[in-house]
Amino acid sequence: MTVVVQQLAALLKGGRIPARLWDELWVLYGGDAARERSAGQMAGHGAGRDQAREGSGTVLGPDSLRILAAARAAALRGSSVAAAIRREVSGGSAGAGTVVLARGAVGVLAGRDVRVWGELAACFDTAEASGCPLADVLARFAAHLETEDDAEAARQTALAGPRATVRLLTWLPLSGLALGLLLGVDPVATLLGNPWGLAALAAGVALTAVGRLWSSRLVQAAAEAPS
Repeated sequence: MTVVVQQLAALLKGGRIPARLWDELWVLYGGDAARERSAGQMAGHGAGRDQAREGSGTVLGPDSLRILAAARAAALRGSSVAAAIRREVSGGSAGAGTVVLARGAVGVLAGRDVRVWGELAACFDTAEASGCPLADVLARFAAHLETEDDAEAARQTALAGPRATVRLLTWLPLSGLALGLLLGVDPVATLLGNPWGLAALAAGVALTAVGRLWSSRLVQAAAEAPS
């Protein structure tokens, strides 16, 4: 969405009238272009992850495409684009929480895009009410979104260490058992050969599962926290 806002600002500064903005964006992201990019992204995923990652930033999600189509239709009718965007945003926000919970990071990204669309509609209203050039308002909004993107990237980088720690602590008990077998201690027989060993094994499995679940939820909550 940051790129979309930047493109809107650039088109306005390039002399496009507001009614033509959404046709330009629809040529880039909607209809056949969306299908071609999706097919290219799937082909890139089959060929290599790097190619898929390069194409993923240029494909709008289904919610964004729906809102873009509504904005384009409103511009063609000569009605308020901001009002059309707000109607689509409010119509899709009812199930947004379910989408976020069901899809994890993908749902969080989709929810963020819908929020940006709502803020974009507010930019149109602000420019109309204040008389400020819409291109300047969108340029400042794009700069704000870039700051959000940078903060999110820094947060994901900071969370890479905790995620790796969670994985390490999960496999550490099994690594200890394997090391014991290599040293000839036979910890498996010790754990399974007497009641105290079975109790220690049950407690260890339970504590490991609880620790993994707790750590994963802490990392997930930090990753999904609003910027």
